[in-house]
Amino acid sequence: MMWFAFLGIIVNGAAVLKLRKGTSINERVVSLHMLEDVLGWVAVLIASIVMQFWDVPILDPILSLLIAVYILYNVFKNGKESVRIILQGTPVQISSDEVRSQILNFEEVKNIHDCHLWTMDGEYNVLTIHLIVIDTLSWEEGKILKKRIKKVLHDDFSLEHVTLELELSSEDCDYIDCV
Repeated sequence: MMWFAFLGIIVNGAAVLKLRKGTSINERVVSLHMLEDVLGWVAVLIASIVMQFWDVPILDPILSLLIAVYILYNVFKNGKESVRIILQGTPVQISSDEVRSQILNFEEVKNIHDCHLWTMDGEYNVLTIHLIVIDTLSWEEGKILKKRIKKVLHDDFSLEHVTLELELSSEDCDYIDCV
């Protein structure tokens, strides 16, 4: 049993070292799973060494319970972030108020509405927003404005996918039901 434990620790330990630098929730959860496997093998190793010298059959369930507590703690910690992603919550590290104020710094933008900011995996952040712009803005100037705003949003807020809809201040934004 000891030799299998050593092998399990080495193989799974190598996987943990390779995956631990991941930053997306998917990478973190896989790394955590591999770490749990390593802990399981460490428990087997400890139990097999101790039981060679002493008869302590309760050691295995105690170590199993400790690993289970560790796993449950991390499940709830990562589960909270996963639920936020699934429900398309605003990324914790990005303030929608700061995004709004940064966009309103452009003199062509008069107002903002219908702003939706969410993350796909904790790293890939998405924004859709309607910008009310000055009436004198030409089509070409609008394209240039979009590029400038997208660059600022990408550089300052790590927004990877930005959809901007420009509306003239004289327009009325209606949502038309498509039948």
